[in-house]
Amino acid sequence: MPAAQIAQNLAFINWTLLTGLALGTYGAVILLRRRSSATRGYLGFATVCALAFGLLAWLSDGALPSSMGTSPVALDASWDAPRRAALAAFCALAAIALVARRVRPRIAGALELAAAGAGGLTIAAGALAWGGGALGTLGLLVELAALCAATGGVFAAMILGHWYLVTPKLPEAPLILLARALMAVVAVQLLLFVAWVATDAGPADGAPFGALTGPWALFVWLRLIVGLVFPLIVCWAAVKTAQTRSMESATGLLYINVGTIAAGTILAAGLYFGAGLLV
Repeated sequence: MPAAQIAQNLAFINWTLLTGLALGTYGAVILLRRRSSATRGYLGFATVCALAFGLLAWLSDGALPSSMGTSPVALDASWDAPRRAALAAFCALAAIALVARRVRPRIAGALELAAAGAGGLTIAAGALAWGGGALGTLGLLVELAALCAATGGVFAAMILGHWYLVTPKLPEAPLILLARALMAVVAVQLLLFVAWVATDAGPADGAPFGALTGPWALFVWLRLIVGLVFPLIVCWAAVKTAQTRSMESATGLLYINVGTIAAGTILAAGLYFGAGLLV
């Protein structure tokens, strides 16, 4: 029954994953452009990837169903149009900023920040549409922001690690910065997991820590172990290997984390949209 209930809401899970890849990757680009010496080729390629994910997310948004079946999550359709408009604005501004980097570099930075702002409005509209009240909206907004940072961040880190394999003279500072940022994001997600479970956050009716023993317990424990604890350990290992300039090892670890963090995002989205559990 829990698996079937998750399957009913695959469209929302797909939206969460694609939006996370788009916004998180773009956020990593902005971070690296301002705080590191990452190459222009990498930053441009990562931006194109973020744009591709953003367009796929926009297409998937237009195909979201109007109901969630037996899920306790309530839909507010009045936020559908603003969410789609914000996602479209993100794609448009990111594309214009990419071109401006070559022809009008002075305004490119402002355009990138505007695109990031549109991305923020996208997840805010999503939280308002699916949060079900002020407290629920705030919790879902925090959850979506963390999922975006982790999912897109690990993808951007993996691509950056691969860049070192073809350009071995690159300084290690950009990868260390991004791996540390990713480790911090996953650590925050782990703290949020504890807070959500301890307070029975989400629209589902239950008791504190009840998610760990209820009918959804298997998926909740998988979210904790596979999607949070294991990736946090791997992030730490990736930082250490990057510091010793073992870039092949760091890249391999980040490849592993792409799978585990993406799986954690899918589990988190499935548990929220399928069961009303915020984890």
